[in-house]
Amino acid sequence: MSDLKGLGSVVCLGVHILDILGRPVTTIPPGQRSILIDEIRATAAGTAAGTSVDLAKLGIDVRNVGAIGDDILGDFVVRLLDDAGVDATLLLRLAGATSATILPIRPNGERPALHVPGANAIFNATDLTDEQRDAVLSARAVHVGGLDAMPAMDPEVIGQLVATARHNGALVTMDVLRNGDRRSLDALGPVLRHTDWFCPNEEQLLGLAECTDVLKAAHVMLEAGAGGVAVTRGEQGCRVVTGEIDVSIPAMDIDVVDTTGCGDGFDAGFLIGLLCGLDPASAAWIGTACGGLVATGLGSDAGITGLLQVVSLLNAYDDDAARAAAHRLKELVDA
Repeated sequence: MSDLKGLGSVVCLGVHILDILGRPVTTIPPGQRSILIDEIRATAAGTAAGTSVDLAKLGIDVRNVGAIGDDILGDFVVRLLDDAGVDATLLLRLAGATSATILPIRPNGERPALHVPGANAIFNATDLTDEQRDAVLSARAVHVGGLDAMPAMDPEVIGQLVATARHNGALVTMDVLRNGDRRSLDALGPVLRHTDWFCPNEEQLLGLAECTDVLKAAHVMLEAGAGGVAVTRGEQGCRVVTGEIDVSIPAMDIDVVDTTGCGDGFDAGFLIGLLCGLDPASAAWIGTACGGLVATGLGSDAGITGLLQVVSLLNAYDDDAARAAAHRLKELVDA
């Protein structure tokens, strides 16, 4: 594992979920019958936890702020984060269940979900500890993941917290977990207007903007206060939009096993690129590469092993921004 701790500490604030995944699942057997599948895994997932694992695997110093239950599933989440190198000591243990999802993965990588909201649904502003607040305020970057799946949390409180962190020099990114609409966008507003980069997938972006055009939807987010929008588009790669640029990055040429956590992988790679001082297009190449690597295995932490792997994938593309990204990452590996 490469050490990128010189880039500063990243705090991932938001949802933490235990995913139980199995593949390939072509049908749910009737009654009490069973079928044999190739693989079952448990992963620390969710828009905060999944991103944090990928960041840690790429060498970033990352701490998590969020809540899990006081059950054995919460113990699993902590163990998985610890094993990946994530500092999970600030996670709250609330009475009740840890958020968890059962994911039967189809042969084409699609992933229907059976979900229990658990601690994510009850974590609120009064639960935030001084230690959690201090970690956010002292971070080099803050990634807000899944605020839309935290109905008890006051977005105004999180907005004030990230606004202060940003004033202190932090880079702020944000992603969502669910599909929403304009009401959902209004609820995200207190945080979105203090966000440097908003990173939803295409379906989420179009739903929040209540339109069918990606560029128009991105500009709705800019009007809501986001500094820029990096939208992942599945087989179409990603698109990066600000008031000055509109750049599309192709999807990676990989064999898809499971699309769970691809957005989290993109968030991690994109954030690393920005912290490295790269332009948004080059940073998006890193994000797209990381998202593609995640899709090559089962679960939100699959596929990514380290920076050299990302460099190798980027070097396969004849593009100036991709080459710039690969060169910068190689410099960090060699440093």
